[in-house]
Amino acid sequence: MDPFSAEGELINIHNHFHQGQYQEVVDFDTSSFSPENALPARVLQLRARIALGQAEDVLADVKGESVPDLEALGAFAQYTLGKTDAAVATIQKLAQSAADNVTVQIIGGTVLQASGNSDEALALLSQHQASLEAVALIVQIQLQQNRTDLAVKEVAAARRWAQDSLLVNLAESWVGLRVGGEKYQQAFYVYEELAQAPSTASIRSLVSQAVCELHLGRLEEAQTALEQALQKEPGYVEAIANLLVLKVVSGNDATELHETLQKAEPNHQFLADLAEKSELFDKAAAKYSAKVAS
Repeated sequence: MDPFSAEGELINIHNHFHQGQYQEVVDFDTSSFSPENALPARVLQLRARIALGQAEDVLADVKGESVPDLEALGAFAQYTLGKTDAAVATIQKLAQSAADNVTVQIIGGTVLQASGNSDEALALLSQHQASLEAVALIVQIQLQQNRTDLAVKEVAAARRWAQDSLLVNLAESWVGLRVGGEKYQQAFYVYEELAQAPSTASIRSLVSQAVCELHLGRLEEAQTALEQALQKEPGYVEAIANLLVLKVVSGNDATELHETLQKAEPNHQFLADLAEKSELFDKAAAKYSAKVAS
């Protein structure tokens, strides 16, 4: 039996992780798990600890381990701590020696993509054998590459064998937000259900719900969801970034939020994109000069 299927014993801890409920993953009682699921459960808990900002502790925890899964986790912790070259080198080594390992595929794909090695990431992830998380990462990479056509096909193929899995629903929602139109509302339903149910609620779900609301033009509802997220975690940068966007869209001053985001995460993708577009605008504007009518 697939341990991540509806009947598998890893399904709940797996869903907690992908719903962004990282503390629930760390606190999850795994004592009753079968021996073959002990390592996958530990991997999820280590990944959750990294997501909670405990990368140094995770790195110390897996130091000296020779199991490919834990070597990959160590590399991911290194990457999170800014040791990019060492992390990529470890992942590239594992991609040669343990490419069939699902944790190596997923963590390796994550590190390679984040470090700008998209082709290597996709090559590693493409070796998966019915791994929904690998599918989800492939979809994310394709969307970042603006290959929405490929992402649509990837999700459709996974839907045929995974049906109503959480990860398929999430991947379909990511694609829907890129496609637009009626897909915005469909994505909203997925995130609203996750964000509002006590058993699945997380700040990530709230922010995702708010993004859908923004696309649907429901600015007040989006602001409410983002403020709820910031009440739970005042420094959550994705909530800050999206609230900044909301302020701009609604015509309000976003200077304070811009400064807050810069302090919280100076290299945030939103700020990088904004700086790039501002530079391109200045270059374009420099080609023209104002003319005074005589």
